[in-house]
Amino acid sequence: MAVVARSTGVAADSGKDHATAERRGKRIAAAKRVGGVEQLEFQEFYRASRDGCLRAVLASVGDRQLAEDLVAEAFTRAWMSWRSVSRHPAPPAWVVRTALNTRISWWRRRRREVALDGGLEVADDMAGDPALDPALLTVLRGLPRRQREVIAFRVFLDLDTRTTAKVLGIAPGTVTAHLSRAVSTLREHLVTADNPEVGS
Repeated sequence: MAVVARSTGVAADSGKDHATAERRGKRIAAAKRVGGVEQLEFQEFYRASRDGCLRAVLASVGDRQLAEDLVAEAFTRAWMSWRSVSRHPAPPAWVVRTALNTRISWWRRRRREVALDGGLEVADDMAGDPALDPALLTVLRGLPRRQREVIAFRVFLDLDTRTTAKVLGIAPGTVTAHLSRAVSTLREHLVTADNPEVGS
């Protein structure tokens, strides 16, 4: 009987181990499915929003290579924090805001070597992007930083005033004021450029 009891005990322990392993296997499989779903969601988000985010950042910084680097960094950070970023009211805005914040931190580290706001000309390769007019980018470069950011979010990302205000941490009225000034400046320069006689 003792032998039977010991044998039964071993069988019971083996059953527990098997059940535990099975539960563990199910959890791992579930985790892989969740990870797979998250990866697919992120890939879809990246494909759908990368160009818009790049244009928004480019409109703000005026340098295509820098914009590409900043957007790549921002998307990397978005993937690392995708669970929270995916719940953001406007994930593309999160990416652009992160890119612009990254630019500020990079500029602070390199400000003794490169003056990013020192009146740089628009990069030549911008002409290769049919969605962005080099003349427009040249005028954008001359706008104050906050106006460029408002244009990036309101025009290039097509966010509403309230969301733009929340992302930038300013009042909706301030967004409207910056947008109005920026559009007025853009209209003045671009109309004059298209019709030189208007300015004379």
